[in-house]
Amino acid sequence: MVLNLWWAAGYNIIAIPLAAGVLAPWGIVLSPDFAAVLMSASTIIVAANAQLLRRVRV
Repeated sequence: MVLNLWWAAGYNIIAIPLAAGVLAPWGIVLSPDFAAVLMSASTIIVAANAQLLRRVRV
């Protein structure tokens, strides 16, 4: 759970400013469909990690 929290927080700290256009002055602009795919990838990675963690005995 903590690993998923760190992954999601770190990803969003990087992805949200990119989606907001922080790098636009340098010509790097994400299209809305590509940004949506990246956000979906974050959800898929967190879900896959949760499934992998089910195998770990605590």
